Amino acid sequence: MNAERARTFLLGLPNVVETAQWGGLVFWVGDKAIGGKMFAMMNPEGVVPMQHPMTVPVGAERFAELMEVEGFVPAPYLARLKWVSAERWDAFRDREWEEAFVAAHAITFEKMPPKVKTVLAMSKAAQKRLITERRKVLAEKSKAKAKK
Repeated sequence: MNAERARTFLLGLPNVVETAQWGGLVFWVGDKAIGGKMFAMMNPEGVVPMQHPMTVPVGAERFAELMEVEGFVPAPYLARLKWVSAERWDAFRDREWEEAFVAAHAITFEKMPPKVKTVLAMSKAAQKRLITERRKVLAEKSKAKAKK
């Protein structure tokens, strides 16, 4: 696996949105404007502060297993939520990475509030309209807050 293949796979999962944050790429189940949640972080160029190539949630049982596998470490700031960071791409085979990405997406989706799941079940056009409206509201709130 490499960064480009991982990115392509992640973007192929349902309702995935990508943002550039913290010196890397963050992948979300749903847009942040409607309450989306991140499920993977990638550092394609080895930039600090996101020092590991890939970070994903794995659940409590898998977390304990992966802490025994060379190439995985507790994710900085996210280990308490059972996220792991891979120190290098070859810590898993390609198929294992794909399984980990699908599992991370599922773990994150299951924790989403019903309201967000309802939005994600809408047509893409309806989602886009809602996201656009929500971003306008958030921008206005931010602008009002800045004036105070």
